[in-house]
Amino acid sequence: MLDRDGYRPNVGIIIINRQNQVFWGKRVREHSWQFPQGGIKQGETPEQAMYRELMEEVGLGPQHVEIIGRTRDWLKYDVPTNWVRREWRGTYRGQKQIWFLLRLTGHDSDVCLRRTTHPEFDAWRWTEYWSPLDSVIEFKRAVYESALFELTRFFEEAPERVARAIRFSGH
Repeated sequence: MLDRDGYRPNVGIIIINRQNQVFWGKRVREHSWQFPQGGIKQGETPEQAMYRELMEEVGLGPQHVEIIGRTRDWLKYDVPTNWVRREWRGTYRGQKQIWFLLRLTGHDSDVCLRRTTHPEFDAWRWTEYWSPLDSVIEFKRAVYESALFELTRFFEEAPERVARAIRFSGH
């Protein structure tokens, strides 16, 4: 399902723990790490897709998390042509995403990467809020930065403390 501009609707999920560290998942059989994300199916709302992807990729249900917030609008990234399947070239440009910020209300032991027969991740860890920007694949970096920056408005911390953390991290 592509929109008229060639973007596939998608959700991105940032899960934070009580220390405001973010969940970072390692792709199966790869050395790349990312936030959980996935496509929105026909007839699904972004929130429904988020809960489905959360269960499929991380094994967490609504009882394990609290929605803190979401991005106001779609964030888009283009996928380099050499990454696009041949049959999609010329029509597919990339992804547009609504990003959700969730707080884990359950326990680390609730995470189950093997909930489905086709897991997305084979390892996970908690990392500092801004750390993913240093290791995310280049063509997604601006969207990750935009999502992380926009979602800081939901933190209870004083805005100047968040701004200092951003300056300190170099982002």
